[in-house]
Amino acid sequence: MHDDRTLVEARLKRVLDERIRPAVYPESVPLEVAVWHAPGEPVPVAEGLAAEPEPVKVGARWGAPWGTSWFRVTGTVPEAWSGRTVEAVLDLGFDENMPGFQCEGLVYRPDGTPMKGLNPRNQWVRIGAPVEGGEEVRLHIEAASNPVIMGYHPFMPTPLGDQDTAGSAPQYTLARMDLAVLDETVWQLVVDLEVLGELMAELPADAPRRWEILRAVERALDAVDLQDVNGTAERARACLTEVLSAPAVPSAHRISAVGHAHIDSAWLWPLRETVRKVARTATNMTALLDDEPEFVFAMSQAQQWAWVKEHRPEVWARVKKAVADGGFVPAGGMWVESDTNMPGSEAMARQFVHGKRFFLEEFGIENDEVWLPDTFGFAAGLPQIIKAAGSKYLLTQKISWSRTNKFPHHTFRWEGIDGTRVFTHFPPVDTYNCSMRGAEIAHAVRNFKDKGAARHSLAPTGWGDGGGGTTREMVAKAARLRNLEGSATVTWETPSAFFVKAEAEYAEPPVWVGELYLELHRATLTSQAGTKQGNRRSEHLLREAELWAATAAVRTGAPYPYEELDRIWKTVLLHQFHDILPGTSIAWVHREARATYARIARELNDIIDTAQRALAGEGTVPLVFNAAPHPRVGVPAGGARPAADSEGRTTLAPRPGGGNVLDNGLLRIGIDARGLLVSAYDIEAERETVAPGRAGNLLQLHPDLPNMWDAWDVDEFYRNTVTDLTDADEVTAGDDGASVRIVRSFGGSRVSQVLTLPPGERRLVVDTEVDWHETEKFLKLAFPLDLHAERYASETQFGHFFRPTHTNTSWEAAKFEACNHRFVHLQEPDWGVAVVNDSTYGHDLTRTVRTDGDHGTTTTVRVSLLRAPRFPDPETDQGVHRFRHALLPGASIGDAVREGWRINLPERRRTGAGEVAPLVTADRDAVVITAVKLADDGSGDVVVRFHEAHGARARATLTTGFAVTGVEVTDLLERPLAGTPAPPLDGERITVRLRPFELMTLRLKRTA
Repeated sequence: MHDDRTLVEARLKRVLDERIRPAVYPESVPLEVAVWHAPGEPVPVAEGLAAEPEPVKVGARWGAPWGTSWFRVTGTVPEAWSGRTVEAVLDLGFDENMPGFQCEGLVYRPDGTPMKGLNPRNQWVRIGAPVEGGEEVRLHIEAASNPVIMGYHPFMPTPLGDQDTAGSAPQYTLARMDLAVLDETVWQLVVDLEVLGELMAELPADAPRRWEILRAVERALDAVDLQDVNGTAERARACLTEVLSAPAVPSAHRISAVGHAHIDSAWLWPLRETVRKVARTATNMTALLDDEPEFVFAMSQAQQWAWVKEHRPEVWARVKKAVADGGFVPAGGMWVESDTNMPGSEAMARQFVHGKRFFLEEFGIENDEVWLPDTFGFAAGLPQIIKAAGSKYLLTQKISWSRTNKFPHHTFRWEGIDGTRVFTHFPPVDTYNCSMRGAEIAHAVRNFKDKGAARHSLAPTGWGDGGGGTTREMVAKAARLRNLEGSATVTWETPSAFFVKAEAEYAEPPVWVGELYLELHRATLTSQAGTKQGNRRSEHLLREAELWAATAAVRTGAPYPYEELDRIWKTVLLHQFHDILPGTSIAWVHREARATYARIARELNDIIDTAQRALAGEGTVPLVFNAAPHPRVGVPAGGARPAADSEGRTTLAPRPGGGNVLDNGLLRIGIDARGLLVSAYDIEAERETVAPGRAGNLLQLHPDLPNMWDAWDVDEFYRNTVTDLTDADEVTAGDDGASVRIVRSFGGSRVSQVLTLPPGERRLVVDTEVDWHETEKFLKLAFPLDLHAERYASETQFGHFFRPTHTNTSWEAAKFEACNHRFVHLQEPDWGVAVVNDSTYGHDLTRTVRTDGDHGTTTTVRVSLLRAPRFPDPETDQGVHRFRHALLPGASIGDAVREGWRINLPERRRTGAGEVAPLVTADRDAVVITAVKLADDGSGDVVVRFHEAHGARARATLTTGFAVTGVEVTDLLERPLAGTPAPPLDGERITVRLRPFELMTLRLKRTA
């Protein structure tokens, strides 16, 4: 037989495109259209419905950027259509290739009942099935003219990302607005042919199944009268019955399809638009569930559910019913799909506390799975947080985006820093926007890494990023793929059902230890420094507010601000979403974020001030309040008292050859005439910190134009070109006798630094102010260290983990930009160095062996300060920024932990009546208390959370400054852990034993 595959396949494509698909709507009549353009921000639904629109024709331009237009469409169903299925086909000017990234609409009945969302892949609204004929049709469309930020030429700078710069030019052209007859037989024929054509294309050319499908398709095309598609569609479908009913082979891969619409809580649109995106998508999915009883739709991010409840109660009612019926499923158990690299320990814990609690309170549902398909890598401390929240599974897809190394598993156990393991799945379909195309299903089968040991994977199915969700076409394709020869089998299932089955069939999967590093999007650790700084400040202010408010409640009976703290926590957690905190959203989002963080700071400082005034009382005793988890200046952790006198003093003297020398008896710091750190001598250890011939406090500027994903990526070639900023405008000794001030200018920018050596302390503090006006540049702060180490410690949630300092393998070389929280630490067996920070995350670390002199190793730590990408925010980070870092020569890991907390929690000073005793203290530095608060249930119990921070076993005594009547070990949601005995209580002393990095939460009951 001659090979005529290409002939039949080309015929199939043309006939589908030109004859069969157009016949889905064989008859149509135009609707009358009128429009009212809302001024400014979106208006309430009632106002939009009541507005008086002006007539408009198809072909008219509409929609200023970020505007809202209310369309009214009216018409009459022709009498001749009686007994047929009729739909309104409403095309606002969509580009079908951009679902989620352009204009969208929500259709209402005249009484304000939402019917259905409109988007580029979902343009129909059912009028009747069947209709009687003669019915009057009146629909209202709330249309959002969201501009296309990332179009066919992505990453081009655009002013459209902010109301202030977007202009008012109409963005869209009104297209089809019709009533139309839906020929369901033709629609089904389209799906039949698409499924078989896509499957056929994925089968081997010599596979008998491929040829069986080819011949069946050919017969179906022969059966279609191209002049009467509607009259012959049933005959064509009959030709396909046999090949569509052939069952899958017993060994076929099994795919659990989960309806989904990944909706970024903010990205190329502002937060307020996400509220509407969620409402549109939820309306669509509840409507689809009404029509498709086997369909399952999962929606993550409790924040998005809360938005629906608050802003769209009519949609919320539909969602609640669909959840009760079992088809609409809360997923993930987090407040938002957050970044997991940068959120601090408590913030990461509270993502689960607030997310899981919302779903428990609203629906009585507790999630076992964590749903993070689009997060940019996963911190090594996350597994035990997942477990401590009562969850046990993790799903993500993003690691498939790694550019250097292919991750070796799709199903595995992920082990965190404390040894906790979490059953984890990466969908081999390699997308969270699966549309049930044959190519996607076949790719999942071929790509699945665990063949032979497992044969079950998950496919998040539906248009996402900007929402939209699953379509009826996807559901129809899945129905045909449920048991079809040549294909994986597809079944609609909930995430939890998938994980139970997958774990049961793969009881001993491989183990991956340590962070799940995404070999892409590394610049998200630096972009939008203001947003990152706002996050860090908010996290530490929340710690202070909870600590001092709880202390005041116990000590003085002051009211505890439950509602305020709950609201602020949720706001901070929202802004940890994986396109806000990473700095990859439009200018509008980050402008609002900066204002939000400023408001939060004011509110939290008011809470702190109120609590401290209640605790201090009236008096003239100078008190220092210490919110850090370690004593400082003679003040206990979590308490207040007069500060102890500082030991020693710092001297400042001229340096031979120019510059200055700072000396406090512990460290001797040499700063040359260029303002560079040429010596940091540890006097006791007789050890130099700065590598010979090198200089620290070195600002370095790189060109920074990645190949794509400007705000997200920094490509390794940026290192090929560097400018050392060594010229100084000014180097002057400080008036305090303990500091040196340096001013530099470069490009359009200016840097002012103050280097301070405090008396009696083993740290050099570096305060940096940058007035930044560069474009596509990357600013680093370098410290070349005379230190040989095979690995270095990087702080993460509830501990730290180690990365190699070498690049032996491609896996190590790919980590050329990495995340830390408050510190990095390097250690030789008897001596170490730490660099701590108050608001930066990105860094890189390199090592070289000196070829002259002592042939020793130079290990350079570089802190990432600022970038200047132009997409999606053309003005990223322009303006003034302030950073604080400290260099700690001779530091142990314990010193790094302690000083990392210290630089982020400066002491507060006020006068009062006398000392304030801490509520809870630990007698071991290694046991770090991360939270002291009152229980969320309003019982008055005190909750204390702590962990072992040095990476060793620890036995510690917690001492409470109040009477405790009972102790419970709890999960993060403050619920008793079944089967976990309480630690012994002896009066006000509690003895605990911790594994390395173990996290523990105690609930301390107290007398009324």
